[in-house]
Amino acid sequence: MSDEIRVTVRQYADRENLILMYTDPVSNKRKTKSADTANEKDAWKAAAKWEEELRAGPHCPPSKVMWADFRKRYEEEHLASLSPAGRSSALFHLRQLEKHLDPDRLCKVNASALSIFQKKLRATGIKETSIASSLRAIKAALSWAVSVGMLAVVPKIVMPKGAKGRKMKGGALVAEQFDRMTAAVPKVRPKDSAEWVRYLTGLWLSGLRLTESCLLSWDADALFAVDLSGRRPRFRIKGAGQKSGQDEIAPMTPDFAEFLLQTPESQRRGRVFRLNQNAGTAPLDPHHVGQIVDAIGKKSGVIVNPVDGKFASAHDLRRSFGTRWAKRVMPAILRRLMRHANVQTTMQYYVDLDVDEIADDLWTHHPATAETVADGNIFGNTDPESAEGDGSVDAVTPSPAKVSYRK
Repeated sequence: MSDEIRVTVRQYADRENLILMYTDPVSNKRKTKSADTANEKDAWKAAAKWEEELRAGPHCPPSKVMWADFRKRYEEEHLASLSPAGRSSALFHLRQLEKHLDPDRLCKVNASALSIFQKKLRATGIKETSIASSLRAIKAALSWAVSVGMLAVVPKIVMPKGAKGRKMKGGALVAEQFDRMTAAVPKVRPKDSAEWVRYLTGLWLSGLRLTESCLLSWDADALFAVDLSGRRPRFRIKGAGQKSGQDEIAPMTPDFAEFLLQTPESQRRGRVFRLNQNAGTAPLDPHHVGQIVDAIGKKSGVIVNPVDGKFASAHDLRRSFGTRWAKRVMPAILRRLMRHANVQTTMQYYVDLDVDEIADDLWTHHPATAETVADGNIFGNTDPESAEGDGSVDAVTPSPAKVSYRK
């Protein structure tokens, strides 16, 4: 299909005036209108004028679409419908492309240019998985451009071999590793280290995703808000404020609630975590916040994946939250705390529990005795009728653990 518009003149036996006609390059449908004249010479003049108007307007051929025009439409017509996290991520990757390639026309973002883009990203020292993330985001943008007729075809993108079909997996931190992270904060953020230590503590206690933590607000009408109107503190979430896209009221753990309530009532407005640029009040976007947490993890020397040499990140603090609470609550409750769409995701926290830690918990709360072993009564109940009565396991249910910021 040609991306050029050609307006022609046609004569129909049942029409007095001549007809102007062209094929829309986007919909591939025929468009017509009257030339308002029966004179062929005047009709062709009208055709030339209409063709010029069409080519200068929304039907500008893909080869002539400016990058800035594409960028504006993509933000207004597509990214505006995404969640804050999705929109922020897409814009970050587009800025990366502009920084390294600075394209003036959309069509110049071709296979050759994207290969050079990979090379330039690699030269900055970022991991292959991060390069793959950028390429996937750019491919999605270019696919949208094709769908609206701003680009003829999506260029072929060769993904990094080291990242193909592979996810970088982190791990949960123990209290000592978390302490090392907070101790490293002043080395990365010397001017506002107290706020960043508070932020890391918030991630450690809340299990919030990175973008959610940046959105968390005291204001009731915020996308992701602290709600103190119920019997217990909780989260009030609008669909655009979380990964699932669903409105939700979610439970909050007691230790995080206690942490939040340390904030004086007079200061409970606006963002809970005020992470700003070094000089000013402009808030950092989630990508920059994540990069700073990554830098703190690296500076602390806390490695969560020895195979890949991966240092602790914001998401590893969320994993730490899930692993800690997996020892205390049943899967259904942990699923609500983590706000997982799929219970299989939640169950990974139980599968990953260290067998020695599970054994320690069993031996602490349910020690075996000579009598129970001899009787074969693992519940430690010497009354057979009581043991058979209702299947109760109250005798082996551990008492709730004392709330601790670092437990």
